[in-house]
Amino acid sequence: MMGLGMMIGAGVFLGVGTSIYVAGPGGVILTFSLNGLIAIFTAMSYAELSSAIPRAGGAYNFARIGFGRGTSFLAGWMEWFASSVAGSVYALTFSIYVLRYLGHFGFLNWLPIPIESAVKLLAAVISLFFVYINFRGASETGKIGAFFTMGQTLLLVFIGLVGVYAALRDPARLNNFTPFLPYGWSKLLTTMGFTYVAFEGFEVIAQAGDEAIDPKRNLPKAMLFSVYIVTMTYVLVAFATVVSVKTGMQGVEGPAWEWIGRFRERGFGEAIARLMPAGNIILTLAVIFASTSALNATIYSATRACYALGRDHMLPPFFSRISKARKTPYSAIVVTGVIVITVAVFLPTMDVASSASIMFLFLFFMVNISVIRIRNNMGDELTYGFLIPLFPLFPLLAIVAQAVLAVWLIDMSLVAWIIAPLWILAGFVLYHVYGRFHVKTGEHDILVLEEEKAPEGEEYRIMVACANPGSALGLVRSTYKLCGAKKARVELLHMVAVPEQVPLTDAHEYMLNGKEAMVEVMLYLAPLFPVSTTIRYCRNVARGIVGAVKEKRVDLLIMGYTGKVKSHLFTFGSTIDPVIERAPCDIVVFKESANRMFRNILVPVKGGQKGVFALEIASILCEKDGSITAFHVDSGKKRFNLDQFLKEQCEFLGDGEFEIRKKVALADDVARAIMNESSGHDLIILGTSDDPLLQRVTHQRLSEIVAGSCTLPIVLVKTRSGMIRRFI
Repeated sequence: MMGLGMMIGAGVFLGVGTSIYVAGPGGVILTFSLNGLIAIFTAMSYAELSSAIPRAGGAYNFARIGFGRGTSFLAGWMEWFASSVAGSVYALTFSIYVLRYLGHFGFLNWLPIPIESAVKLLAAVISLFFVYINFRGASETGKIGAFFTMGQTLLLVFIGLVGVYAALRDPARLNNFTPFLPYGWSKLLTTMGFTYVAFEGFEVIAQAGDEAIDPKRNLPKAMLFSVYIVTMTYVLVAFATVVSVKTGMQGVEGPAWEWIGRFRERGFGEAIARLMPAGNIILTLAVIFASTSALNATIYSATRACYALGRDHMLPPFFSRISKARKTPYSAIVVTGVIVITVAVFLPTMDVASSASIMFLFLFFMVNISVIRIRNNMGDELTYGFLIPLFPLFPLLAIVAQAVLAVWLIDMSLVAWIIAPLWILAGFVLYHVYGRFHVKTGEHDILVLEEEKAPEGEEYRIMVACANPGSALGLVRSTYKLCGAKKARVELLHMVAVPEQVPLTDAHEYMLNGKEAMVEVMLYLAPLFPVSTTIRYCRNVARGIVGAVKEKRVDLLIMGYTGKVKSHLFTFGSTIDPVIERAPCDIVVFKESANRMFRNILVPVKGGQKGVFALEIASILCEKDGSITAFHVDSGKKRFNLDQFLKEQCEFLGDGEFEIRKKVALADDVARAIMNESSGHDLIILGTSDDPLLQRVTHQRLSEIVAGSCTLPIVLVKTRSGMIRRFI
């Protein structure tokens, strides 16, 4: 009901007549139909994210998890502004139509002030009333909103059905749709951009995440159902408006659609008043119900966006104060009410309404990008109640459509393209002056607890992920050899594992083991290489490691692997699998092998860059008097010339003081052949891939089979496609 209430507001009443004027009779039908389709795409993004992150804040929370604090502040800042200004437009719509109806019967002759001032005054009064309703709490807000929403929806559906009946009874009215698009398709884009604000109400549902029952199930359903219902209602009402009058009727001059369009934002009212007996009273009731329910919902949405900014200290804590009696964010409600009333009383409504529309386009653009980023980066961390089908097709379609509509909106309002960027710029300045210095750590943030940096340089960068002193010391010997081969700088990283029930403020209490591990490793490496250390907190260790790799521009990541996997969903563990899949660098993973001397190394190869990189790592780890066996299993599926491969792509093997052996075996079972050949060797180096999780579940990788069965020490390597870095 809150989603419907926010969508079926001033947008349809102001937008129908304007759309007919700009794009023609067919344009108004296509405007609401196509906008509804785009809204469904974005609603699916909101539904997926809200089902996984059901908290007040909506787009603000999604942007924070997807892109970080600065972007999330701008998302919340835009959402607060857009919802508040939309509330001002709805208050003015209520005031205009109520006073229009009273004036029709001569009830306003006694007014001592001009009608324009009366409109502003009544808009302020109705805004104050719904500010009070929101102060009463979400339950009261929902009950009042449900009453008005049900009334507006039934009245609009009734108007639409009357229009269908009129067309069936008098098919000549359908001639009003000729010509269908008199001004071309480009005008359709203009009207879609202007009326898009009429479809933004589903996002208010995301603001109820802290207060909804079973949010993972109910929020997605509410969002999608509300868009379906609204789209059908809008198309029905637009149809009724076009067929409401006929050419030749009393007072209708020229083509009927042109006559309706001449009234612009009042075209809907003028047309429907002639469609049925008592059209004025039905129209006025519909507007009263629609504008008040939308005003109620927008105040709720804007308040929650403001509250979320204050809750996380991006705005002063004053904005997050909660009423002890009502459990509502009264400070945010008051400030939002001030904005709504100020805009309604002092600013021109149409240009500001266009600003709200363009701001929602920017906001939804950000949410659609966020859903793609969060699914890719955190898909295995979150519990979803809804998943977008055919991902990421629909978010990408929405992104393109919203960008086009935002550009075309300049034809409707140049002021909107001035106001919106100015508001975003003000938010950018406010964040950098206040927000970034006071922001509170979020549940999904990566927090730097301690960091020591070596002097900057352009050397090859190797990162070592340290978990505890035992495993860290096991990586020292191999790390020393790898760093020496490239004369690299070293980044030591420890991701602090903090239990879910422990607050973020206590994260420092869990970093002792990691700090001890780093000190031990530094004792060996610091005298020879530039060493930087970083201790970070993150609920998901894999995401923290990948984030550090990107931030530090790491060339090679070194990790340890115990061989024990707790979940069948993962090949090498819940940390290593996501890191292999997502880290944009070369990776070397040691399984019980890092601190040994290796004289006989087996490297299974079948060509390609993984084989080259595996042999490079072998050439570094092999002792001078040792041997490296390049082993290929010919299963008959693909021809491969081992001699040619070694000669053309692995010329570096001739530089070492070790023996190079070549062997080809004929076998159908590649894994079994490698296991049989491993006898007499003290290390196996295997190339692995970054296949997506679903593919790994349905198809076992060779490296998984060998690593899970073999008792020898193993090194797993992965290289970036086309980005092999020579060590020697």
